[in-house]
Amino acid sequence: MTRGAQHNEDMATTAFQGNTVRISGELPDTGTTAPTFDLVGSDLSPVTSQDFSGKRVVLNIFPSLDTGVCAQSVREFNERAASFDNTAVVCVSKDLPFAHARFCSAEGIENVTTGSAFRSNFGEDYGLVQSDGPLEGLLARAVVVLDEGGKVVYTQLVDEITNEPDYAAVAGVLS
Repeated sequence: MTRGAQHNEDMATTAFQGNTVRISGELPDTGTTAPTFDLVGSDLSPVTSQDFSGKRVVLNIFPSLDTGVCAQSVREFNERAASFDNTAVVCVSKDLPFAHARFCSAEGIENVTTGSAFRSNFGEDYGLVQSDGPLEGLLARAVVVLDEGGKVVYTQLVDEITNEPDYAAVAGVLS
């Protein structure tokens, strides 16, 4: 199920404060195998899709921890993560790993994994690089849920970057 996404001929769009923002591509389709990912953890270690083999994965993707909505999504998924059986939550942005570490330490975030996409193709592979607008180059706000075999079971490209994702829908997919 995909919620919130708008589509042009070749790329999806979202909005930032009501203004249309083009996204570099499309989220992977439900039922397809998700692209592998190779991110950088807050301690500079690799965070890869292989690290979560055999687990369900929630990819909480957003522009930057230094915005209120992005920070709130990490806090919310951190609270909910403990109730998701056999599930890892990976919070992904292009923030540097040092910003991830600082935020998690200050906020007491312990139930999610953070991954920086600053030197990977994650945004391109998942079709989520903002192609224009004031946050051009950063990732759009989205959630992708993978099953234990790495298949996409849910996606949401949030229709307004300043809105939080649909936590209830994610919980419903995982229940």
